Amino acid sequence: MEFEFRSKMWFWKGPAPWYFITVPPEDCFELAAASTVVSYGWGMIPVTARIGRTTWTTSLWPKDGQYIVPVKADVRRAEGLGLGDLVRVRLAVSV
Repeated sequence: MEFEFRSKMWFWKGPAPWYFITVPPEDCFELAAASTVVSYGWGMIPVTARIGRTTWTTSLWPKDGQYIVPVKADVRRAEGLGLGDLVRVRLAVSV
């Protein structure tokens, strides 16, 4: 299963601060269905993510009935991304 979307990058300031991009609600229905097969716990879904020319493996985190994509510093630097940027993300889930 592969899909692409655009969403804004946001910052979670907590004990372990991190940047995320929220998957739009219309894509979360299929992800929730796939999670019963591919999740390795807590609803996490392993994916291959791509922003621009940067590809990496990560896991989608369930949050408030949706999923969020963690975006590590190496990806943000390579693609020149910052807080509030509208980002095109491509995700591939192996089902």
